Amino acid sequence: MEQNNQMFNQSQTTQGNMPLSMNHGAHEVLDVHEVLSASIGALNAFIFYRPHVKDQELLNILDRQYAFMLDEYNITAECFKTGQDPSHPTRSYKMQMGNDSKYGLTPGQPKKPMTSANEIDDSIISGALLSCHKTLATGKTTAALEATNPVVRRVLQDSIQNCIEMAYEISLYQNQRGDYQIPQLAPQDMQAMLNMYGQADKAKDMPN
Repeated sequence: MEQNNQMFNQSQTTQGNMPLSMNHGAHEVLDVHEVLSASIGALNAFIFYRPHVKDQELLNILDRQYAFMLDEYNITAECFKTGQDPSHPTRSYKMQMGNDSKYGLTPGQPKKPMTSANEIDDSIISGALLSCHKTLATGKTTAALEATNPVVRRVLQDSIQNCIEMAYEISLYQNQRGDYQIPQLAPQDMQAMLNMYGQADKAKDMPN
């Protein structure tokens, strides 16, 4: 991801007749405002939930992700304010668990909202953290699609992959504990779906 940060020379202070700090469209400004606000909300949530975590593995995930998210928030805010390269390129989040998932459903109690703050547990916390990443992935994708400042667009674009990776890490943690179950289709239905699509041939009137 770092090699993707082929941005502009930091000595450059203008693009055309406009200072880089003002090189943002209105749509971009509003979308990135939402991204940064959501990032603050997510960081605050991580701080709020941390004292209630009981499982050490979840605590380790929370701490690693918080440190990474804090740094990513800072460089996003930095390039948004200046319109120039941040102090370092976007980094890649590396989760510290395997990719194996458990498939199938195990019947259990229906899920429902808490009726008391005393009911909070690791399952509820991990679900809340996962929701933070889903929100940020959606917001950053929306902002990146219409960002006019090329530096901000690149930082957002690279950051989306990190949201996905962190969400995946938490979903794997939940899956191991039975909190994130993965149903499958019947074998014959699965095979039918896999065989439903074939390779496309180039249209005759389209250029090579």
